[in-house]
Amino acid sequence: MPRIKKTKYAVLGMLSIKPMSGYDIKQYIDFSISYFWNENYGNLYPVLRQIEKDGLADKQVEQGDGKPNRNIYYITEKGKKELLEWLMEPVNRQPHRIELLLKLFFGHEISAENCIQKLQEEKEIHEGLLREYENVEKVLKSEKKYSSHEGLEFWLITLSYGKHDSKAKIAWCEESIKKLEKMKK
Repeated sequence: MPRIKKTKYAVLGMLSIKPMSGYDIKQYIDFSISYFWNENYGNLYPVLRQIEKDGLADKQVEQGDGKPNRNIYYITEKGKKELLEWLMEPVNRQPHRIELLLKLFFGHEISAENCIQKLQEEKEIHEGLLREYENVEKVLKSEKKYSSHEGLEFWLITLSYGKHDSKAKIAWCEESIKKLEKMKK
């Protein structure tokens, strides 16, 4: 399924949480799902126009006091129905393309030190992500607008996936570095 179609469902999902402008949608995506699903403004605005045209969302112009007017989008019943149908479909598996693993597979062509450096950088990235996930979890559990939302447990489940993924990658990096250190001797 093309990326643009999946963007439509990410946008509809955001609008199912609450009515939002394109800017608001991007901010919610960046705070919530960007760890596993990223969107940019270049994708969002054409999708918003299309879902409005298709009757999946309605737009209301919010007058700004001295500021530009804002288009606030609301999911329609038709949009909610299409989102629910998509949610019930089987997950479309994507093949993994992990450049680090590709480089490590051919690592015998370069120095162990270079491979260790790549692994150390990967480990540091996941240590940083783990800290971010823990901070997001604190915000979700402590701020009333999130902690009382019916979606909280589902959001925490996806956050838990990220935490487990980063912990596993940190452990794998450490294990791999040890093996490569032994090869240097």
